[in-house]
Amino acid sequence: MGGKVTLHETISDGMTVTDEKHPSHQYSERARRHLWLQMSRLGAYDEHNEIPIMVRGEGTRVYDANGTEYFDGLAGLFTNSLGHGRRDIGEAAAAQIGELGFFPLWTYAHPKAIELAERLASLTPGDLNRVFFTSGGAEANESAWKLARQYHKMRGDIDRYKVISRDVAYHGTTLGALTITSLEAYRAPFEPLVPGAVKVPATNFYRAERHGDDPVAFGLWQARQIEEAILREGPETIAAIFLEPVQNAGGCFTPPPGYWQEVREICDRYGILLVSDDVICAFGRLGSWFGGQKYDYVPDIITCAKGITAGYAPLGAMIVSDRIAEPFLHGDVSFLHGFTWSGHPGSCAVSLKVLDIIEEEGIIENVQKNQGYFHDGLESLKDIPIVGDVRGTGYFWGIELVKDQATKETWSGDDAERLLRGYVSPEMFRRGLICRSDDRGDPVVQLAPPLISTREDIDFMVGVLREVFTGASKLNI
Repeated sequence: MGGKVTLHETISDGMTVTDEKHPSHQYSERARRHLWLQMSRLGAYDEHNEIPIMVRGEGTRVYDANGTEYFDGLAGLFTNSLGHGRRDIGEAAAAQIGELGFFPLWTYAHPKAIELAERLASLTPGDLNRVFFTSGGAEANESAWKLARQYHKMRGDIDRYKVISRDVAYHGTTLGALTITSLEAYRAPFEPLVPGAVKVPATNFYRAERHGDDPVAFGLWQARQIEEAILREGPETIAAIFLEPVQNAGGCFTPPPGYWQEVREICDRYGILLVSDDVICAFGRLGSWFGGQKYDYVPDIITCAKGITAGYAPLGAMIVSDRIAEPFLHGDVSFLHGFTWSGHPGSCAVSLKVLDIIEEEGIIENVQKNQGYFHDGLESLKDIPIVGDVRGTGYFWGIELVKDQATKETWSGDDAERLLRGYVSPEMFRRGLICRSDDRGDPVVQLAPPLISTREDIDFMVGVLREVFTGASKLNI
């Protein structure tokens, strides 16, 4: 399933060296010598291709070392939900660091972690009231799988170690989270991975194998693919199911009607923990605090990160239901797991300020007000021959590109490379739009702008995409 194109590759193609004395060139040379860029082909940056150097951000825009302005159409990495340059958030961090710069949550606690745990518990659906902090999203998912395994063992279900996740899904790159991840290109260099990964189909209605004319029937069929996998493997061996409210990789696959409710029933029927990976989707991205509130389900565990601090500090969390936490509250048992920086006082202070801003400035309401306008703008692009599907919700959208709208014929291999890396990505970047071109599955362009974005911002994004897609449709690929 591809996997060759990544965010940092796609936004930088075509950046040529023009002035060796310019600060951007000097930065790029230093970065080439010493900085290991993540998820990137280091060999792509030679003397003819500079590394984009972002030096400043303000609101929905960022600026490179040349002074060029870009609209941050991916919110950093689904992260800068409140935009850039908020001094009030920095002041909250500075105040906390001046009071208590660091103390671990190993045996001890500190006020900001307590306050944030209380605050998160007040926002989650159902009885998810116990918060285990991490440094980021992959750590949160790693923690959830480990917790599920220990929870079952404590109850005498010693064979429950396996985890189910969907095809093409991304859940992180630590070894356990990578096992849950379903992107072959990411997994292959590090195999063998942790035993026990089971994969089921993604909720890709555009390319439905069955029930492509009936979303409700499709949703039930998709959920039952999970049940069939459980029965194949043996229910007594399955510890947890990991699903995103809206699946990121593959391009914003939304859940069909009834899907989540059926999955919840299946988990209850077989005693399996349901983990909602809200790392991207939480804190307003979908127009709700968490995915469970958007789609009316209550998981056993929520994993989250990114928007929890709006990108102003590293932080993640695993939020656990009272039922799952209860066995750990007695005797001498411990969940022997943790990270040094989990619940850092400065990060917790930042998160508390971010949550205040989301509530006080009506950030979620802004998403709810504009999501229909966003959808309509992207739908209007379907008059361009290569635009196949538009899917998503809130401020989280994917546009799938096809060779033929009628047959849904896709690009793959070298053709996808030429389309995305060779044209679409550099042309968007040249026009001042940072977003994601992705071939982890069928070719998709993703948009996930800061949640403060206005209708004028949406018009800008749609306008750039129209220009670029129109040009791409005339290529001989």
